[in-house]
Amino acid sequence: MTDALTASGLSWDAVEEIARPESGPRSATSLAARRSPLADPRQQVDTLNGVDLSTQAQGGDFGLAIAACGAGSLTAGAIEIFQINLGKLCNMTCRHCHVDAGPDRIRENMDRETVDACLAALDRTGAHTVDLTGGAPELNPNFRYLVDRCVERGKHVIDRCNLTVLLTRGQRDLPEWLAERGVEVVCSLPHHRRRNTDAQRGNGTFEKSIEAMKRLNRAGYGQDEPSRRLTLVVNPVGSHLTGDQCSMERTWKESLERHHGVTFDRLIALNNMPIARFLEWLEETGNLERYMELLTASFNPATVGGLMCRNTLSVSWTGQVFDCDFNQMLDLPSRRPGGGTVTVHDLDPSLMDGREIVTGRHCFGCTAGAGSSCGGAIHDSSE
Repeated sequence: MTDALTASGLSWDAVEEIARPESGPRSATSLAARRSPLADPRQQVDTLNGVDLSTQAQGGDFGLAIAACGAGSLTAGAIEIFQINLGKLCNMTCRHCHVDAGPDRIRENMDRETVDACLAALDRTGAHTVDLTGGAPELNPNFRYLVDRCVERGKHVIDRCNLTVLLTRGQRDLPEWLAERGVEVVCSLPHHRRRNTDAQRGNGTFEKSIEAMKRLNRAGYGQDEPSRRLTLVVNPVGSHLTGDQCSMERTWKESLERHHGVTFDRLIALNNMPIARFLEWLEETGNLERYMELLTASFNPATVGGLMCRNTLSVSWTGQVFDCDFNQMLDLPSRRPGGGTVTVHDLDPSLMDGREIVTGRHCFGCTAGAGSSCGGAIHDSSE
C-alpha cells in the first residue's frame, strides 16, 4: 500500500482528508472492501455468461447480434476521444457504480509517470477530446496538472464529476478553476427529485448536488455558454431502460430551475450497465435474468454505428488500453490486429485503426432502446 501511495503522490493524511464525506461516517461499501466474489472481473463475466438467454435472438451472443444486422464484426475507426480513468478513489459509493469506486479505493490512482505517458500517447493520436473520469478524477493529485497540459494542447476537456466532490476539502475552488480553462463538466444526477437520487446515491446526495450545481452556475456554467457547458448525466433508478432523452431534458430543466433555481445546458441519458455494484444489486433482487432479457430483446441495430467504442480509447489508471470504459472494468483489454494488448507506452494509433472491438454480453447495455454511450442516446427514438 505504501508504494502505491508514494507513486500516486498521496499521503495517508491526504487520502483520509479528501475522500472523507462532508458529514456523517465514512462509508466503505465497495465490492473490493467487502471482498465480494464480484470484485473479480472474471466472476462478473462468468455471471453474465451464466444467465440463460437461449430463448433470446442469437442466444444472447452479442457478436452474432452484430453480424445479424449486417454490420459484420464490430471494428474501430480513427481515435477521436481519448478517455483517461484517473483512478477508483471516490468520495461516494453509489449503488449503481460500474467502477466499484469508493473512499477505500486508495491503491488505484494514476501516478505522474503514467499521466505523462498518456499525454505522449495523446500527441500520437488525432483525438480532439480528452475525457477524464474515475472514481472522482478530481481527487487524483495529478488532475489539475493533466487538465492544464491538455488545454495547452488545444483539446476539448471533459471532467466527469459526481457533483458532491465539489464540496469536499480542497476542491471548492474547482468550479471557477475549470471555468477559466473552458472545461466541460459532465455531472451525475440520476433524477430531478430528491427521493430517487438519494435512493441510488445515498441520503443527502441530492441536496449536496443542488448546492454544487449552484456553485457551477455562479462560475458561469449552465448559461448557454459553449466554453462553460454543464451537462447532466441521468440513469434509471432500477432495472429498466432509460427514458426518451429529449423529453427528459425538458422535464429536468423545468423542474430543477423551478424548484431549486439551478440551470444546465444539456442532458444525456444512459442505461445502467450490468457490471460491478449494479450487477450485484440485480443478483440480490432477483432481477438479473429479467434485465439481461430486456437488454437483449431491446437490441437496436440503428445504434451500432454510433457506439462509443468505435471512436474512443479508454485508458486505465495503470496505463492499459481498452476499447471502452465498461471493458476496462471487466478487464477485457483492447487488442491490436493480429493479437497483443496495448498500453499508453507502446500505443501506435496506426495499428489500432480497423481493430476488432472486444465484446461481451454487457455490450447489449449500449445497444438497447435508443442506445447508450458516454455521449448519451445514440439513436433518436422519435425517428
